Amino acid sequence: MCLQKKDYYMYQAYRPKSKFGGNNSNYNRNRFQGRPKRSFGESIDPNRFVQKATNFNIEIPTEIKNKFADFKFCQELNRNLQYKKYEIPTPIQDQSIEHIMNGRDIVGLANTGTGKTAAFLLPLINRAFLNKNERVLIIAPTRELANQISNEMHEFSFSMKVFQATCVGGMPMGKQIQSLRRNPNFVIGTPGRLKDLANKNFLKLETFHNIILDEVDRMLDMGFVDDISEILNLLPKDRQSLFFSATMPPKIRVLVDKFLVNPVTVQIKSRDTAENVDQDVVRCSKDQKLEKLHEILSKPETDKVLIFSETKRDVEKLTNDLIAKGFRADSIHGDKRQGQRQRSLNLFKTSQVKILVATDVAARGIDIKDISHVINYTQPQTYTDYIHRIGRTGRCGKTGIALTFVESR
Repeated sequence: MCLQKKDYYMYQAYRPKSKFGGNNSNYNRNRFQGRPKRSFGESIDPNRFVQKATNFNIEIPTEIKNKFADFKFCQELNRNLQYKKYEIPTPIQDQSIEHIMNGRDIVGLANTGTGKTAAFLLPLINRAFLNKNERVLIIAPTRELANQISNEMHEFSFSMKVFQATCVGGMPMGKQIQSLRRNPNFVIGTPGRLKDLANKNFLKLETFHNIILDEVDRMLDMGFVDDISEILNLLPKDRQSLFFSATMPPKIRVLVDKFLVNPVTVQIKSRDTAENVDQDVVRCSKDQKLEKLHEILSKPETDKVLIFSETKRDVEKLTNDLIAKGFRADSIHGDKRQGQRQRSLNLFKTSQVKILVATDVAARGIDIKDISHVINYTQPQTYTDYIHRIGRTGRCGKTGIALTFVESR
């Protein structure tokens, strides 16, 4: 994971310099834009961060009743599924797809990594292929999740002439407007950008008869409830609505009661912590944290590591400290332009960098299957945030490791 001195200077020159940090007044003024203020988090007992992985090869104990071939998808979609070697659906897919194909509203509750994206994409791609006038709006809380959904859709709909537009903040609006003018079947985006496009009359919300809200709980945590409600109010009354979430807090129940019609609730839940993630704490003083992190990252088993820190400034400082110590590291946070964020993710995904330091913007919407460790360099604000962070490791039947730094006094 460490760089030779020559390679380190080459990499440091290649890595784009952040415009944030120091006494930059623009950074200080904008650092919290787009993120709701959280004055105080939960007081979390550190013992909740300690848990051994248990029988990680055991799947969620839910009977699978169907194969993908049983859903009567069109031949073209079945061909793409066969190419991807999709034969047996996950529980959320098994229990949701038939209801969606029958036009029912759905509330899908499932943990991260359980296949929710394919559960709503597959039946709607099939519908759009059979009826080219079908239009689908998919709303995600972060650019990363929206891009992930877009990528999965591209693979599922390959050569089917079912078109999409991705509309997220941080990217040029002009290109997105051009994509919308082609009247795509699917529009995938984040709430703020979709609302802006609708207000400018580039996005005709009244033409969408299918709406999917993915990671609804995260969108509410980020303060998007008013934007979501405004968008839902502008959609046709006669529509199919699909809400997918890991949890069902009261605010989501209010949205469900207001906007969904006789919904089917599909709940696929394991325990509130990942059973295949080995969790532990690292106790040290504040002055010892960086050296202790250096020690952990130098171990050969720390192959690909996602590190969480609370603020954008701290993320940049920690990343620079790690690079200075010879580690291949990069960062991702809300103040980076979308192109920078995507480039950092691609470097991490392809193992050109082995360490990605992030704020909670990366806690959802990153689907990288071989992350060996998640390290909470700062404790999360809530236990729910903790669950979403550690859900980035221990995926696809592998055991992951989650370490949380707890400062001793």
